[in-house]
Amino acid sequence: MRIMFFVRSLLFVMGMLAVSAVSFAQVRVGVAITIAPPELPVYDQPICPGDGYIWTPGYWAYEDDDYYWVPGTWVLAPAVGFLWTPGYWGWVDGGYVFYDGYWGPQVGFYGGINYGFGYSGHGFEGGRWDHDHFFYNRSVTNVNVTVVHNVYNTTVVNRSVTRVSFNGGNGGINERPTSQEEAAAHERHIAPVASQTEHVQAARVNTQLRASSNHGKPPVAATSKPGDFRGSGVVAAREAGAVHSSDARSNNDTARPNTAVPNTAVHPRDIPAAARPAAPNTGNAKQDQKYQQQQEKLQQKQDQERQKLQQKQDQDHQRLEQQKANDARKQQMEQQHQRQTQQLEQKHTQQQQKMQQRQQPPARPSQARPPKP
Repeated sequence: MRIMFFVRSLLFVMGMLAVSAVSFAQVRVGVAITIAPPELPVYDQPICPGDGYIWTPGYWAYEDDDYYWVPGTWVLAPAVGFLWTPGYWGWVDGGYVFYDGYWGPQVGFYGGINYGFGYSGHGFEGGRWDHDHFFYNRSVTNVNVTVVHNVYNTTVVNRSVTRVSFNGGNGGINERPTSQEEAAAHERHIAPVASQTEHVQAARVNTQLRASSNHGKPPVAATSKPGDFRGSGVVAAREAGAVHSSDARSNNDTARPNTAVPNTAVHPRDIPAAARPAAPNTGNAKQDQKYQQQQEKLQQKQDQERQKLQQKQDQDHQRLEQQKANDARKQQMEQQHQRQTQQLEQKHTQQQQKMQQRQQPPARPSQARPPKP
């Protein structure tokens, strides 16, 4: 009997490891949920409590036939150089399962979910480690410079306005891990620290954070520190996220993860105008002027590409009208247009990110090398 129990336990562990390797994250919810999680609410980020704290975005968790909101919070990094990979909901074999977040030297895949504050779907632009100090990007994080001096400013271009909180399924985010994110999934990880676990437990027992109670607008959307739901650092949601009352999938939808069309702009004209990057000020006038010219050239090229794709999609609409196509054919075309628009949007975002990475903040005076004698 002991041998049989050992074999069964070993097979169970091996199965869980296999699921973890395929899913790129640790599964927290073992039972698939048929109702999609609510959309992400809109809220402001509380001020960073001090040096070394990393922002962990809020998300919807599930228990007792109801979703509940786990507020976003600042968490002290468990080790120098470690970053947080948020968890996410994904559609798998007829239901939604949650893949837990983790700490690691690189940010891995988190479903392409736009959590905001530097987590735009891939990677993290809210800050970076420089030796043993974490530097905060003030353009997307709320930092008091009189308390935290390790700061810089890099504009983050965020064209996506979706608040969808799950990957795959009907209406879910259509994203797959990049090669870098796949590699990050196999690096050394640290599970959520004790303060994060206690934070989730406190949210679980708070009835006001239940979606059935707050209707997608939690009164505690974010906190300055884990588990602190009553202090001055508590931030309430400004806008509610839509709560799904039934299965988000149609009867004709196939049960394949990560294959649905994302709930974003359908056509290039639907993409909101992106904020123009702020003029750089590195102290090198020639370098700043060159960077500004490159930005303008890239913006012009991207505008032309959007116009070209819009013209092509308009021609597709005209052709179907002439052919008097049925509703199914029109819907198929709209899904194709949505994929094309998302791919172009993602391409432009990556181009902006690469260009902004070239514009690094000036070195700290304390790290400046002394002149050679």
